[in-house]
Amino acid sequence: MTRSESEIRLLSTSAILGYGFPEASLAAGMARAPHMIGVDGGSVDPGPYYLGAGRPFCSVMAIRRDLRLMLRAAIGAGIPMVIGTCGGSGGAPHLALTAQLVREIAHEEGLHFRMALIEAEPARDDLLARAAAGRIHPLAGLPPLSSETIRKATRIVGMMGPEPFIEALDNGAQVVLAGRASDPAPWVAACTRAGLPPAPAWYAGKMLECGATPSIPKGHDCLMVTVREDHVDCEPMNPIRRCTPLSIANHSLHENSSPIHHIEPGGMLDTSDCRFDALSDRSVRISGMRWNPASQYTVKLEGVELAGHRALCICGTRDPMLIDRIDTFIAEVRDIVREKAEAFGATPDRYILTFRKYGLDGVMGEREPKRDATPHELGFIIEVVAGTQEVATAVLGIARTNMLHTDFPGRLCREGNMAFPFSPSDLEAGAVYRFSVYHVAEVDHPREFFPITYEEL
Repeated sequence: MTRSESEIRLLSTSAILGYGFPEASLAAGMARAPHMIGVDGGSVDPGPYYLGAGRPFCSVMAIRRDLRLMLRAAIGAGIPMVIGTCGGSGGAPHLALTAQLVREIAHEEGLHFRMALIEAEPARDDLLARAAAGRIHPLAGLPPLSSETIRKATRIVGMMGPEPFIEALDNGAQVVLAGRASDPAPWVAACTRAGLPPAPAWYAGKMLECGATPSIPKGHDCLMVTVREDHVDCEPMNPIRRCTPLSIANHSLHENSSPIHHIEPGGMLDTSDCRFDALSDRSVRISGMRWNPASQYTVKLEGVELAGHRALCICGTRDPMLIDRIDTFIAEVRDIVREKAEAFGATPDRYILTFRKYGLDGVMGEREPKRDATPHELGFIIEVVAGTQEVATAVLGIARTNMLHTDFPGRLCREGNMAFPFSPSDLEAGAVYRFSVYHVAEVDHPREFFPITYEEL
């Protein structure tokens, strides 16, 4: 049932499920009698692989540890435990993995509760029809979403807002596990059900989604946020950390193209008039936020498709004569690879060969502004992406061999140019995915992409 309260206390355990948190911080948070405990389950930050492969971003061992502690705390206190973007990416296999871990822990610990699972993979036929009707729009300069892109995608998820969480909680679920969700959405749901307005609810969610990251020193730890009608109070639960007006204001800038306008499902959080007032040396009150509802509710879509298979090799050199002519040397190696790979049928259109030069421009590539420094050593990651693992591994082998043995003027070492830290030197990294869907879909109802199932444990 919906309740009306003057405040709601929300405890976030960490930035992502599986990052870990101190048990003492969890205990300190539970001593404050929170109304809900939760954690964000994932992020798009690690790239497209985890969504495409259906694998979790964090290890299963680490996820299980965090889940066990959170379940004990929540069920023991009789409060909800809510997790969005389960398994790292929020696809069907990620949600299934997290749910199975919860079932196993519940059996081992003798815990009993109602669990809701909220799926986040829209039906392909629905997306095809919606795209054909002009109800899906591109983001970030991408082209319109074509039927071919929808069909080729390995997996497409929709980013839910708070509405599916509200429905699950209203239907008596004490544990709510969701697929891909806006990071603040579970917290907004709790605030909405408590009768609080959307502006402080969304601001609270922006703080809670990253655990104690809004504090200093930053770390993966527990954060308590108290939400009231016109303000939000933030305090880390670990005594070594503290929230300051600067740390909170700094955190509120993250993951947005605008420092003050935060686009979310159903509207925009405007922080342009926010005040940050220290309540103590460890806690901060934020006020002045505004919520502007959107005229059309949209759901962000994220999708990936298979881009090939990867093989890579790590090596390094300390030869000053080679370092002085490294760009010419790599160009010569490229030419040799092209010729030798063509001999066994791997023409240049069948692979992408990349040399990353760490110590020179390995991080920024062509954008590196410091070009006048001469390093005393260079590390290389040689990468090949091709349509099959066989071709990627074969081309990499040619590249690695010729990085090692290609001659150059003034060369003194006749055995090899490179040092290799590993044997085998060539590593098969498997499937490579790329983002292919980054669009928003118009919906008639915020819950229509997100079916919910319930089970009693």
